[in-house]
Amino acid sequence: MEAFALLVAATLNAGTVLAIAGLGLLINERAGIVNLGAEGMMLVAAIAGFATAVHTGNDWLAFAAGMGAGALLAAAFGGLVIWLNTNQYASGLALSLFGAGFSAFAGITYTQQKLGERAKFEIPGLADIPFIGPALFKHHPIVYLTVLGAIALAWFLYRSRGGLVLRAIGESPESAHALGYPVRRIRLAAVMAGGALCGLAGAYISVIYTPLWVEGMIAGKGWIALALTTFATWRPARVLLGAYLFGGVTMLQFHLQGEGVHIPSQWLSMLPYLATIVVLVLISRNATWIRVNMPASLGKPFFPGS
Repeated sequence: MEAFALLVAATLNAGTVLAIAGLGLLINERAGIVNLGAEGMMLVAAIAGFATAVHTGNDWLAFAAGMGAGALLAAAFGGLVIWLNTNQYASGLALSLFGAGFSAFAGITYTQQKLGERAKFEIPGLADIPFIGPALFKHHPIVYLTVLGAIALAWFLYRSRGGLVLRAIGESPESAHALGYPVRRIRLAAVMAGGALCGLAGAYISVIYTPLWVEGMIAGKGWIALALTTFATWRPARVLLGAYLFGGVTMLQFHLQGEGVHIPSQWLSMLPYLATIVVLVLISRNATWIRVNMPASLGKPFFPGS
């Protein structure tokens, strides 16, 4: 039971990274913008957050730096695809490649750096409950804020006027423009909000999840988060559920190794990505289901006045 509690705790921790990035990308796509640059944004945010933590010793400043880096890159991406109408897919791939290269260059001097002792967090009283305490109540505050963030985003999208406007822009930007809404500015705000969340996910990885800097340390999590939005049919609660599912698959490899299961480590390392491919294949078999749930203007350029 103790080993299972640790597996549950590790699943929540690993899933939090995917959930934060997935929620950010969901905001982008609800506004009709596809950003394939999540991996690059997360890498730049990871080195920005880690460097800030090294020099200030303050994790929350590190998170702010990561969010700022992610939002800045997202703003550059937004300027290209929203105002210059460049291809969203090509621009996103370029952003991902840029982020990988820039983070590797900027992180050279931080490869050997180490952060100080990480603070221990637990909810008094609840953390002492057998099994449930270690599994659910000894996490960093970001883990709980992510759950609250998913609930808040669901409320915003389906219960607020702002969420209605955002979804309307994702469905028909021409109609929203005709009603007088500043479609381009709202899309840019959505892209920057999504970039900030991807940045938070990247900073969380380098400061809390694995408190160190290694080139390419995001290791495909940005791509999994991107696939997660489709898997979740663009709904926040499903993004959260899917993130924990993929987080569990990721942690299962280490759990099996710890239990002495004799499976080649390469096969275990492939599990998260194999699960991603299988899920996408299963979802893609029902094109009508995707078409019904997907924002109608997703990936399509918008030309005001045309």
